[in-house]
Amino acid sequence: MIPADNGYEAKFDFPEWEGSPRVSYLLATVPRSGSTYLSHLLWQTGCLGAPLEYLNFDPTGPYGHASESSVEQINLWQAALRGRTSPNGVFGLKGFPMQFAALHSSNQRLLGDVMRGIFPSRPASRVIWLHRRDTTAHAISYARAILSGVWRKEQEAMGRAEPEYSSIAIERATQLIEDAEGAWAAMLADLGITPLELWYEDVVADPSAAVEAVAAYLGVGLDPSAAIEVPEIGRQSQQGAKTWAERHSGA
Repeated sequence: MIPADNGYEAKFDFPEWEGSPRVSYLLATVPRSGSTYLSHLLWQTGCLGAPLEYLNFDPTGPYGHASESSVEQINLWQAALRGRTSPNGVFGLKGFPMQFAALHSSNQRLLGDVMRGIFPSRPASRVIWLHRRDTTAHAISYARAILSGVWRKEQEAMGRAEPEYSSIAIERATQLIEDAEGAWAAMLADLGITPLELWYEDVVADPSAAVEAVAAYLGVGLDPSAAIEVPEIGRQSQQGAKTWAERHSGA
């Protein structure tokens, strides 16, 4: 089976951008919050960069081949700035707190480059902070992904066993989410940045309104003629999550 495009392939790059982006922003979120869905909505406008996880150097992540090479990580970041800045000069980065923490431990030179690039003029820097209202569904989704290793729809066809329900796994996922949200809150407070806060449920209910809110927050005009095609994001099966939710509500 040919693996599905994950969006990091060079064929999805914008025309090469020279110099620093005119507008940079961070899509601050936590796993299983619907951030991939939002990032692709913003990307397909052709005007709001391509906010993917350019700091994900986990061995199983999109840049796993660079997990042990700080030099290659810096090269990949510089390549992202060149290739993922939209033609109007907008660059977006989707990130989780643990990715920034990993750089703090292993590649402070890159962390410094990222902080200067994404937060060039505090507190005027731009952060879109995505949350999920249904905290139980969020924790169940995160717990199931951790146990199964299935994070994307295309992985469902790989024959991995359905994870057995675990209230302990849900409690652990809940704590991980709370810790990550707390880390973002502390970081934004320290930097003095007022973010645009969005909720996953609202984004799904009215995608266009979410995109327009981001564009207005960034001060970027949307040009319908600039829209592009990006990799499709398929929704994973909800049956397993539904079963877990039923078990959890009756626990």
